[in-house]
Amino acid sequence: MAKILRTEPTAIMSRAVEYHGFVFTQGMVARDLAGDVTAQTRDVLEQLDALLEEHGTDSTRILQAQIWLKHIGDRGALNAVWQDWLPEGEAPARACVQAEMADPRMLVEIMLVMTK
Repeated sequence: MAKILRTEPTAIMSRAVEYHGFVFTQGMVARDLAGDVTAQTRDVLEQLDALLEEHGTDSTRILQAQIWLKHIGDRGALNAVWQDWLPEGEAPARACVQAEMADPRMLVEIMLVMTK
């Protein structure tokens, strides 16, 4: 049976789960919720970079991204930061939807699936 590696598990979720060469991240939100969607997106992507590195992978290995925005009108600002972060030609399958967030100050949440 293959081993399941859980990063920082709590009673309700893990920061990431690694299984059979795949890494699944939690939905990541900004640490500083006072910023606009651009600042929050940059912070989320910085956190994801660190988490991917911890699991021996990087943004060239992303298979799927799920993105939630508080306001779908912020999609352009999100995409500008996303495109700068994502290696050219390495875009994953992606969904980006408007959602009610757990905290009204949260403007973006991103969850990834990637290979090692």
